[in-house]
Amino acid sequence: MSVPKAVAATIRLRVPAGAARPAPPVGPALGQYRLNLMAFCKDFNARTQKFKADTPMAVTITAYKDNTFEFTVKSPSVSWYLKKAAGIESGSTRPGHVTATTLSLRHVYEIAKVKQSDPYLQNMPLESISKSIIGTASSMGIKIVKDLE
Repeated sequence: MSVPKAVAATIRLRVPAGAARPAPPVGPALGQYRLNLMAFCKDFNARTQKFKADTPMAVTITAYKDNTFEFTVKSPSVSWYLKKAAGIESGSTRPGHVTATTLSLRHVYEIAKVKQSDPYLQNMPLESISKSIIGTASSMGIKIVKDLE
């Protein structure tokens, strides 16, 4: 049985897909733990090349005491997907009172299929993920309808 590595830190960043560079915010965050910046940037950009450029990706980096690291990439947040699908910059200033826009259940289903690939949502049924997305949409002032007219 192998001995687990000693963890130095867990770093959480939001980096645009395919645009990791050793400049801020990536450089200072990884540099203080003496991690190899270029190795991270090349690996991250290779893993996120299937996403559109400037898609904000959440990445969790586990830095070890021996200057090695592992990282997991999560897909963008549900609110980002909802804003992109609706074509709006931000949600309603008064959710529940003012509706920012409407989306169909088909949009919700497509977002749920993408989010199901995330490591922490892999074992959840699509219906549960969809319900969560509908809750996020209502808190943003986006109304979900069966079909758009």
